[in-house]
Amino acid sequence: MTALIFGANGQDGFYLSELLHQQGYKVIGVSRSGGFLQTDINDFKAVSILINEYKPEFIFHLAANSTTRHDVIFENHSTISTGTLNILEAVKQYSNNSKVFISGSGLQFVNNNLPIKETDAFEARDAYSVSRIHSVYAARYYRRLGLKVYVGYFFNHDSPRRTDRHMAMKIASFALKVSKGSTEKLEIGDINTIKEWTYAGDVVKGVWTLVNQDKIFEANIGSGIGYSIKDWLDVCFQLIGKNWHDYIFEKNDFVAEYKQLVSDSSLIFSLGWKPEVSLNQLAQKMLFHK
Repeated sequence: MTALIFGANGQDGFYLSELLHQQGYKVIGVSRSGGFLQTDINDFKAVSILINEYKPEFIFHLAANSTTRHDVIFENHSTISTGTLNILEAVKQYSNNSKVFISGSGLQFVNNNLPIKETDAFEARDAYSVSRIHSVYAARYYRRLGLKVYVGYFFNHDSPRRTDRHMAMKIASFALKVSKGSTEKLEIGDINTIKEWTYAGDVVKGVWTLVNQDKIFEANIGSGIGYSIKDWLDVCFQLIGKNWHDYIFEKNDFVAEYKQLVSDSSLIFSLGWKPEVSLNQLAQKMLFHK
């Protein structure tokens, strides 16, 4: 049994690889970095050769530069949009029994600060969303051609494998410094912004639940529970016995992209999956790498 993961070096690829190994799968990881195959997902011939060689039971497309910045629009187009087309066309031609998972994002939906459903309308609100929306329509088209193509819409999820450019790890790393005696100050944006803080190890279990059934092909994979950045500060600094007000200050001119980004994940819950790691447990993992 073989599974192919594009984007194997990211946090999701890491935890998914662990899960698949536990399930007895041979995992072929593809990434631009790390000790993985260096196949260019933007190269149809290279992707086709790989899929034709392994004819994997499962293919997971997790590759992306997870940023909404406009300056990476062409990178995200080639990785997310073209990468999706290359995988799906290669599967159609050489391995049409493979199940394919395409990662989506809660950011690609209209956001009215209410829980977002899979059936809500898309909105190209940033460069990242443009690529994500295109890849979903490609998935739907190839599904019409008979392929089993799944889309999981990810909401904010974290783990000790996050870098400091992500807010959860930026705060966790800073709190750890404070616990060791640092007197630095950290400036952040709107601490009242609400999003999900789901553990990535739980999210990939949701992905695995989705691709192992044939009734639902698109689903949000999130906790459906929103916490503010202030909540995260409270939890992290409670763990180190400090008052975050002594170390954190807000940017006065900061305007958040959204007030709330939370999923309605009742559909994936109906398949029997729910996240297990609490906010406090996630903070412990990210602070102390447990």
